[in-house]
Amino acid sequence: MAALEGEYLGLKVYIDETDRENHTFFGFCGQHEVRLQQCVSCGLKRFPPTTACPFCAHGESTWEVVGGRGTVYSYGEVHHAIQPAFRTHSPYALLLVELDEQRGEPGDYDGLRIQGNLATPDGELAPPELVSSVGIGTRVKVVFRDIGSGIAIPMWSIDDEVEQPEQPWRYAIE
Repeated sequence: MAALEGEYLGLKVYIDETDRENHTFFGFCGQHEVRLQQCVSCGLKRFPPTTACPFCAHGESTWEVVGGRGTVYSYGEVHHAIQPAFRTHSPYALLLVELDEQRGEPGDYDGLRIQGNLATPDGELAPPELVSSVGIGTRVKVVFRDIGSGIAIPMWSIDDEVEQPEQPWRYAIE
């Protein structure tokens, strides 16, 4: 197993083969699949990938496909990019998406959540008018941005195949 290498917006991305959990996750993303660890003991999926289940501490897991659809649970808008590569894309949005799978498990306020940038359907960072239309409750689906051989970044695009909230909740920033 070789390291995964790529480039995103001019920034080098390197995931060493010794970082097994992230290497496996991003390798599946390179195949345009979202696969998450599922504990063989309690059956709960988890993200980010880890060496043991955060719910029951069991050390064994399998990698299971998830649908890649969910709801914006929270978000942040970056208006002052620290990284020069992101400055021309400001404002951009970082979403925390609660996947449709495992909603409310293992407790009422728990859920399977993954972060990623808001993107257009073709995997480009979303333009400002799209960023300003998304809020808590917006339905999204995963899109992949290939960044190298066998590696891709999961991003989120508005899901045009499902009903959207009339007015997603947004932070008052204007």
